[in-house]
Amino acid sequence: MLIAFQGEPGAYSEAAALRYAPGADTYPCRSFEDVFAAVRAGRVSHGVLPMENSIGGSIHRNYDLLVEHELPIVGEVELLVEHCLLAKPGATVADLKTIYSHPQALAQCEGYLERLTGVEIVAVYDTAGGAKMVADGQHPGAGAVASRRAADVFGLAILQAGIQDFAANITRFVVIARSSAPPGEATKTSIVFALQNKPGADSVNEVMIGRNLVARHAIAAVEFAMEAAGGAGFYRAAGLERRFRDVQGARYHPLQTGPQALYAGSMALGLPIDKVF
Repeated sequence: MLIAFQGEPGAYSEAAALRYAPGADTYPCRSFEDVFAAVRAGRVSHGVLPMENSIGGSIHRNYDLLVEHELPIVGEVELLVEHCLLAKPGATVADLKTIYSHPQALAQCEGYLERLTGVEIVAVYDTAGGAKMVADGQHPGAGAVASRRAADVFGLAILQAGIQDFAANITRFVVIARSSAPPGEATKTSIVFALQNKPGADSVNEVMIGRNLVARHAIAAVEFAMEAAGGAGFYRAAGLERRFRDVQGARYHPLQTGPQALYAGSMALGLPIDKVF
């Protein structure tokens, strides 16, 4: 099995890929779009994508990409993430002038980073990518927020571990493939849908229609999230997940009215939460 992930070796997405399939080979990609492209083109068998974090919230771009590419979800992984402040060996926290990391990681460590003085916070494409920039650069005052494994991969020192704002820092990843999971293995189904651009009661009614779309089949709701796109007057895709008694029935349930919906995949229930350093 070859699994694509966004970022450099040592990224949390790579840890999620290896949690899903220990012993699998991994395929680093520059962007989330590249992960979808690699799966669609058959360069890899699977791709892994972060979807939401208990501190930073949803990663909306990946919901949008699920709609654009229509590649099914076949699995999920939840990781308990510990962020570390990394720098070149010999550096101290007081030496740091610039800290690099992915925007989600920076948001998850906002409280800690705000307490640092005279430090510029710079968002980059990946946590491990930020660690690589520190290792490859010549700036002695550079640091990164990344994992312990990234420190090992790039030969960096850990100045402080566990700098996330909350200890229960859990990220949920989904696994995509070109083909759906076998029906007998699927116990959870995802639907992505978008609401029409209507104010007031009409929008509320559509939310209720979205809920009722799968209510007849549902055992328990996992997520229902609607996000307004800033100032544009329309709604982003909303994610809705349920555990179904009848996955086949939920998968092909006709949508008579209300939001536009896309079946996003069925999967076995996720693995128990694991911790990644």
